[in-house]
Amino acid sequence: MKAVEVTAVAMCLGPALGLALGLALLLPAAVEAQDKPRPSPAQVRRDLGSTDVEARRLAAAWLGELGAPTDLPALFKALRDQDDLVRALSESAIWHVWSRSGDPKVDGLFAIGVEQMNHGQAQAAIDTFTEIISLKPDFAEGWNKRATVYFIIGEYDKSLRDCDEVIKRNPKHWGALSGYGQIYLQLDKPDQALAYFQRALATNPNLQQIEQIIEQLKQALIEKRKGTI
Repeated sequence: MKAVEVTAVAMCLGPALGLALGLALLLPAAVEAQDKPRPSPAQVRRDLGSTDVEARRLAAAWLGELGAPTDLPALFKALRDQDDLVRALSESAIWHVWSRSGDPKVDGLFAIGVEQMNHGQAQAAIDTFTEIISLKPDFAEGWNKRATVYFIIGEYDKSLRDCDEVIKRNPKHWGALSGYGQIYLQLDKPDQALAYFQRALATNPNLQQIEQIIEQLKQALIEKRKGTI
């Protein structure tokens, strides 16, 4: 079968845009925003549904810091906003919300685990995320980050099991869904990979790399089937 190129970290990267970067992208509105009082969560939530694109952009950026799980339905709706930047900032805000457990101890450990992962300290990161899972098993992102580390070191069965735990707790987790796809590509199961990549894209239509992989996979499967006729 023709090889399909895929980046191995779509399941784990988390927020692509932080609040500071999000506001910086809103120039000149960012300069004005910095001079204003911090908005209330209620105001930010109202602004996300505004007809004013600048208000929606700022709201999506602020929700990365102020957002709560109750804001996720509105943020998922904003993933389909007509404005590119609103969509990107909403995606980042969702990752930020997912990455907050509500427990200061767990959140501190989570930051340590992400740092360990980013520095290639796989076993240390696994130990940290395992501790997080033990302390707060309902925190889906703890499972997702451990799944990511297992994927990176080639422990695909363990990664799949952790992805199962993520989806039990967060069925819309496009990172874990794309993670399944990556694992099944490594296991040479392209049909299963394609199904999961399609689920990820249906959840978040802004995953351009995943969209490209889907097209490559479809073409590769067509060519494979032609060869069997």
